[in-house]
Amino acid sequence: MKNNLHIFKTPEELADKFANQFVNWVEAYSGNEFHFAISGGKTPDLLFDFLAERFPNSVLWQKIHFWWVDERMVAPTHPESNFGVVQNLLFSKIAFPEENIHRIKGENTPEVEAFSYSAQIHEKLHSENGWPVFDLIILGMGDDGHTASIFPNQMELLDSEKICEVATHPVSGQKRVTLTGNVINNADKVCFLVTGSNKADRMAEIWGIPEKANLLPAAHIHPESGDLTWYIDEASANLLSR
Repeated sequence: MKNNLHIFKTPEELADKFANQFVNWVEAYSGNEFHFAISGGKTPDLLFDFLAERFPNSVLWQKIHFWWVDERMVAPTHPESNFGVVQNLLFSKIAFPEENIHRIKGENTPEVEAFSYSAQIHEKLHSENGWPVFDLIILGMGDDGHTASIFPNQMELLDSEKICEVATHPVSGQKRVTLTGNVINNADKVCFLVTGSNKADRMAEIWGIPEKANLLPAAHIHPESGDLTWYIDEASANLLSR
């Protein structure tokens, strides 16, 4: 499997470089619809800022379909809504078809929305290996090693036979809808965007301590395509040299 690690001085440099890489990927894509699943977090927020500033009227927006890796079960106007953040930072500033947005409806009942969103994905995306195929998924990682809304105490979501599941935040008890591990690992490209010194311990475990990495959901992301890339900043990488 091709495993790539790119380290940048700052989160801003990371987002800058990734924004250009993202546009290059979409430009090179030969299909009519590029299915892109988004994660929340500070680093993706920087990415959306760069994209909105540099490419507000790009024709590429016409073929990009936006999906969400996970969502908190809150209204789209709630400050914790992953959709709401992207709406403010990107969608409100670019020219694109609104029908290309496929949001998880956080205002709905979690179990109902998990079923509904799974059905939408199954309908819109082509399948390989029995699972839908996203062209690109971007992921973050929490300081507990979770990714998407798959937490260390809910590792079974990595192997779920469903496209989406209801997850529960281990501290707040907040309900979320998340893509499962099988779907994430079936994407054509998966990229982690990780920044901050609070992630350094987990990065060191994932890249150098297999027995500890095995307990972290993020370490179990290994796309069938082999196309997994980590984009991290120096603060999150400061223990890797050891």
